[in-house]
This record gives sequence, structure tokens and C-alpha cells, in this order.
Amino acid sequence: MVEAVKRDRLDLIRALEMDIVFCGGVPPKGYRPEPMEKLDEATYRDKDGSLYRVSATTHDLMPWKRAAAKYTPPTVASIQEQIDRLDDQPPEDPNDSRWEVVNYFVKEMKGTHFILLLCGDLEWPRFGATEEESWMNLVLEPEICRKLAELRGKQMLREVELHAKLGADGIMPCGDLGSSTSLMASPKIYREMVYPVHKAHVAKAHSLGLKVLKHCCGHIQPIIHEIAEVYDAYEAIQGTAGMDIGRLKQEVGKDLCLWGGIWHEHIILGTPQDIRNDARYAFTHAAPGGGYIMGSTHSLAVDAKRENILQMKKCRDEWGVYPIDPKRMKD
Repeated sequence: MVEAVKRDRLDLIRALEMDIVFCGGVPPKGYRPEPMEKLDEATYRDKDGSLYRVSATTHDLMPWKRAAAKYTPPTVASIQEQIDRLDDQPPEDPNDSRWEVVNYFVKEMKGTHFILLLCGDLEWPRFGATEEESWMNLVLEPEICRKLAELRGKQMLREVELHAKLGADGIMPCGDLGSSTSLMASPKIYREMVYPVHKAHVAKAHSLGLKVLKHCCGHIQPIIHEIAEVYDAYEAIQGTAGMDIGRLKQEVGKDLCLWGGIWHEHIILGTPQDIRNDARYAFTHAAPGGGYIMGSTHSLAVDAKRENILQMKKCRDEWGVYPIDPKRMKD
């Protein structure tokens, strides 16, 4: 699998003449995953009884229902113990087999491409035996949630030092804050519990020479100015969640690079004309003046149509040359 990633991803990046090489950690050598029990075509169960389902959109295997009977909730004291142990843990070795793909891409492409390392983030510091309980605990158990945010923040500061040693040019913290209709929790909770962690993480990354390009799906309009204040770029601008890239350009385009514009749904279900319409809107409203990266509003997921991906490249080659000229954007 690792050899296939090293070969196929670089082939794709070169074929599409992309500027960014995206990469991340892989399972270590010798890793053997525990087989799951297949319940039906979309549902699996692990040895602890937790259920996983295949996403209808991305085809990824995603956690669905945790085995609540075996769940032990954290306490402030137990979380503090984890925080205290962090300083005694040795730093991770950048030559470990988990970083084989990153090291390979840095060696092969560093001189010509921007090496972007996908990494973990803090979303909402919640806990619970069920999904519903975890969201309720953001309100009912704020002290524990704040402690979880503190723990994750300290872990992220340690991790970013490793990311810099790996030779990446930037990192992409992947953490969703919004659903298709709203923030997943209140702006107040974000500003009190999550924002300080994000701000400290990015400040540390900047001090190490890394750019930080935030991946975040969903509707995040209520906190867009905080996102613009902290990050260098914002990726996965979900149009179906009401995140209009033209409006964002007007609101935060002077402070934040916008990455997206081509609807993920159109790449899978649409036509080349849909792609051209998306590209025309994005190049007209988000590209002028710089600070725009053309891309999907999520990813090039399973079932993405080849002709639509190639149409993205065609639009970029025809229209994405500065200075941006709307007169070129004709069918």
C-alpha cells in the first residue's frame, strides 16, 4: 500500500500539473489491522462491539456507534495525568516508518512543489459513550472539556515540531467545525475552548517556518473572522453548507487565502459544464488580487468522474493565469 501511494500520488500530481504535494503518516511497517466483522454491505463491528459504516459520499469507513458498555469517561484528574506525562515522552523519530511517504515526497519533490502534510487538529473537545452524550457534555461538563482541549493543545505543539523536522513547507490540520447547516456547537464554546488552542498551534508552526492551511468542512460563517485571523488558508469551502466563496473573498480575502470553488458534489455527480460554471464563478469572484487556490470543496473522492477532473485542469489552464481576465471565461 505504501509503495502504491508513493508511486500513484506523484504520478497523479505530475499528470495534473498540481503545485501542492499532499501527504501524511502511514501505518508502521509490520502493522496488521484487526479484522472487523462484516454485518452488511455498509456496516462493520470491531472486537469491542463498536460499529463503523462506509460513507455514502467518500466511501471511507467511519465510526458510527461506540460500544457504550465498555466506555470509561475521563476526569479532570485523569486528563491531568496525561498532560503531566507528555514532557517525559521522547520526541517522535522523523525517520520512523510511519513517515516513509512524507520523507519520500520531500526528497523527490521539495525543490519544485509545496509539500503539505496532513495532520491532526482539535475539533470540539467532547467526550461521551454516545454521539449525543458527547455533544451534551460540551455544555454539561465544561471543566472536563476544557481539560481535554488543553491536553490536545499540548500534543499538537509537540507534533508540529516533528512536522517541521520532516521538511514539509506547510501543514493542514484536518478538523471539521460545522455541519451542512450550522456550526456543530456555539461560537462561544469555540472561542473559549478551541480558538486558544488553534491560535497557539499556528503561532508555533509559524515560528518553525511552516504555513498552516486549515481543512474544515461545513458552515463556519459565525467564526470566519477567527479563522481568518489565525490561519494562512482555508480549504474545503463547502458551498452546499452556505459558504459562498465570493462572499468570503469580500469579507476575509485580504487576510485569508481561499482554497476551493469547485463543488465536490459536481465532481462526482455533475457534468463538465457544471465544473466550468463553478470555475467561472470562483475565478471571477475569488481569484482577482491573488489569495486563491483552485480546488475541490472537499477532495477528489471515490466516484469522482475523470472527465470532470480533467475539466478542472482545463479551466485552470485557460482562466487561472494572472492577471485574471473575465473576458477569457467563455464556453
